Amino acid sequence: MTARTHWLAPLLAPRSIALVGGSPRPGSVGNLMVKSLLAGGYPGSLVVVNPRHSAVEGIEARASMAELPGPVDLAVLSVAAHRMEGVFDEAICAGIRAMVIFDACLPDDDRKPRLLERLKAMAREAGVPVCGGNGMGFYNFDARTFASFQEPLDTVPGHIAAFCHSGSVFGMLANESRRLRFNLLVSQGQEINASVADYMDYALEQPTTRVLALFAEAIRDPDAFVRAVARARDRGIPVVVTKVGRTPESARLARTHSGALAGDDTAFDAVCRRYGVLRTDDLDGLMAAAQILGLGKTVGEGGFAAILDSGGLREQMMDLASDMGLEFAPLSRATISALESCLDIGLEAVNPLDAAGRYNERLGPVMIQCAGILERDPGVAILAHEYFRTDRHEGLPEIGAAARRIAGESEKPYILTNSLGIAHNGAFASDMLDSGVPVINGVKPLLTAVKCALAYRDRRVPDDGVAQVVDPDLVRLWRERLAGGDSPGETEVLSMLGAFGIPVAASRFCRSPDEAAAAARDIGYPVVLKTAVPELHHKSDGGGVRLDLKDEAAVRAAATSLMSLGPELCVAEMIHGQTEVAFGMVNDPQWGPVVMVGAGGTLVELLDDKASSLAPFGADEARHLIDGLRIRRLLDGVRSRPPCDVALLCVVLSRFSAVCHALKDVISEMDVNPLIVGDDFVRAVDAVLIPRPAVKHSDRPIPPPAAAGHRAHTVPA
Repeated sequence: MTARTHWLAPLLAPRSIALVGGSPRPGSVGNLMVKSLLAGGYPGSLVVVNPRHSAVEGIEARASMAELPGPVDLAVLSVAAHRMEGVFDEAICAGIRAMVIFDACLPDDDRKPRLLERLKAMAREAGVPVCGGNGMGFYNFDARTFASFQEPLDTVPGHIAAFCHSGSVFGMLANESRRLRFNLLVSQGQEINASVADYMDYALEQPTTRVLALFAEAIRDPDAFVRAVARARDRGIPVVVTKVGRTPESARLARTHSGALAGDDTAFDAVCRRYGVLRTDDLDGLMAAAQILGLGKTVGEGGFAAILDSGGLREQMMDLASDMGLEFAPLSRATISALESCLDIGLEAVNPLDAAGRYNERLGPVMIQCAGILERDPGVAILAHEYFRTDRHEGLPEIGAAARRIAGESEKPYILTNSLGIAHNGAFASDMLDSGVPVINGVKPLLTAVKCALAYRDRRVPDDGVAQVVDPDLVRLWRERLAGGDSPGETEVLSMLGAFGIPVAASRFCRSPDEAAAAARDIGYPVVLKTAVPELHHKSDGGGVRLDLKDEAAVRAAATSLMSLGPELCVAEMIHGQTEVAFGMVNDPQWGPVVMVGAGGTLVELLDDKASSLAPFGADEARHLIDGLRIRRLLDGVRSRPPCDVALLCVVLSRFSAVCHALKDVISEMDVNPLIVGDDFVRAVDAVLIPRPAVKHSDRPIPPPAAAGHRAHTVPA
């Protein structure tokens, strides 16, 4: 497939366009959409559809789509909601191959199914891609097609393909297109029949695409999104996303610790981690990252360096970099020596560098010399240079000339920056980008962009390509058991996990002090006694746990006390180890099972120390998750305690992810908390499982992180 043969080609690169509702009335949407295409130099054929006029802006008009002079690829519909369905149907009957809709399609007298749903059904049945509604259309700079009611201010093509659910974001980016340089800019709106993943897929076929940038409100087609980001990863095209709406409202409905910790964003973040998608918090960071990643320069070994002409601004950058976890590259002895030889007295040869000495004729040349020295340091991979240049104030003009030269000679990204985010330097930035030098305003956007560029360089395949196999007979057995929707008790969940090869503590369900005493004798002292009341998922919080019971009298007394909570009891062996860890799973309705690992016991929610990934994954990914926890140092042994068996813990976590994936159609949430980890063992001692309602669940394949695919094997219990 190429961009020319892609199913979105009639939409994004049409050979002919019908402008339905095109109007000569200045300022109207019908007039602006005509002017936008003319301003962009659209090379194909244009025709207006409007029975009231014979021509609009010099373009021939026809009374209806039935009277079009020939086949038309794209219809841009500038009509109100109450007329939309009829015009939409007319376009399909006329053989139109794609459509753009600006209107929100929310008529006052709408009926069920709603207009949007009816349009979606019509578009799907006809196989017609539709951009919108409630969008701003699109700009395809490569095809010189500007199908929008916002006239382009500049039509110079670039290398950033950007997609915005928000029409206002589209408008902002369109106004800065000269500074940012897009090859494709889309406002997909309500995605009547083409999701953001489809547009991403099209952009990956454009030879000019170097980076994909998404301002996303929702991912409506998760399967296609996963395929798109996997394809981008395999092609070496960075994907940067600002995802809005990252609120934890759904957590209040969760019944397990894992569900409460997940919020709304954990699953999407796990998808991004698996496929190397970079995330930013806001639009400034998104576009700054896209600028650096869109340069087409490979970030080599080393770190970040910056040269400024202010000690105060240097300190500000250092503070913000520390807050963001971004370190500056250490400088070599040769670099330090070279800097010391040219800096004014009182200036230190450090990174970041304040190179502003006395304000005289040497200031510009010294700063340029220092920039060259930093650029040549082998430990510097990205260099940013503070330059106080605006469109009204030239500053030191020799710095701009030197920046062009350095960028042309260096394989490293070289960036000019202004610490003031509102600096008015758009014309200068556009001019510098012609020489491959992006100009980024604001310290936080700059640092965000640098961090993204380094992260993309250091991206890892988040798995070792090994997915554990679980016994299919056991899967069928437990799928049948859980399909009814009844929540199993703790001992039954532990029994299930043990059957799948996850080490568990011995336990026994009881209903009386006599049964508890008998179970304790069988298991062996000391034991733990817990309430097994189904409604009490967090036993410690409800006072439902008695630890380290050493004899029958203690067991009977504890049983009598706990039965005030309910008649169900659980006796389990008492496990002593160095560290408590928690496993969890939340079955996301879009992305499937997301497995979490974190601090265990009563600290699971207090510490908020967790990491997550899509299930299933191998032991290498498990280790990566565990290594990122704050409690990781405890596993190495502290205060003369021996180190824990982290390798075994990784295998167990990997196996847990395989079980979660195998039973994803019958499990909604699951906690295994805590798992006791010792120097040569791992034991799960408590577990909660919430079945999911009986629904048909798709077994969609997740593209494997490694291009070679998963190699399956079974790890011994």
